[in-house]
Amino acid sequence: MKRLFKTICFVLPLAALLFASCEEVQEPGKYDNWQARNEAYIDSIAHETKILVAKEEDADQMSVGQLFRIKDDLASTTGTEVYIYCKKIVANTEGRRPIYTETVSTYYYGTLITGEKFDGTFNGYSAIDQEIPSPPDKVVTEFDWTADFAINNSSLRTGWKAALQLMKTGERWMVYLPYQSAYGTSGSGSIPGYSALAFDIILDDIVADEE
Repeated sequence: MKRLFKTICFVLPLAALLFASCEEVQEPGKYDNWQARNEAYIDSIAHETKILVAKEEDADQMSVGQLFRIKDDLASTTGTEVYIYCKKIVANTEGRRPIYTETVSTYYYGTLITGEKFDGTFNGYSAIDQEIPSPPDKVVTEFDWTADFAINNSSLRTGWKAALQLMKTGERWMVYLPYQSAYGTSGSGSIPGYSALAFDIILDDIVADEE
């Protein structure tokens, strides 16, 4: 009887351990196949548009809700062209475009492809928001704040640089960056490597010239 009791006492914890191990193996990780999932996300956006915005006049012709692409010259290499994808949420034909040496004031909301927020200064739209109403129903409030960025600052992501120079003050864009235009293969802080990022950006003002 004592031997049977000892056997049961040994087998039950072992069975529980094996069951827990199976659960751990079966549960999918948050970032499983992360590179492939992020590349597929950008590919799905790329398939929706062949419209290339290469100059300011092209950007002016884009209507609200129209998806287009911009070549990220700073992220592109010989034989590999990198594009970011954008659509206007709010247009402003009377606004002014910043140049490379200027600093801009923005509201922004940044998310991973899962829709998870990693940073931002207001409650904007995420990577998983497909239907954005016009006018937008998510707006800046008195509790939100702006963030200033020097466009020529080396720490600013190349995708942001490409988008900001074609935006006008008062405009609001959704901007989708492949990982090459964002934080690359290494990531940054809570952003894993190979992360495509989605930003809801409001270009509030041009605040300074860095020259």
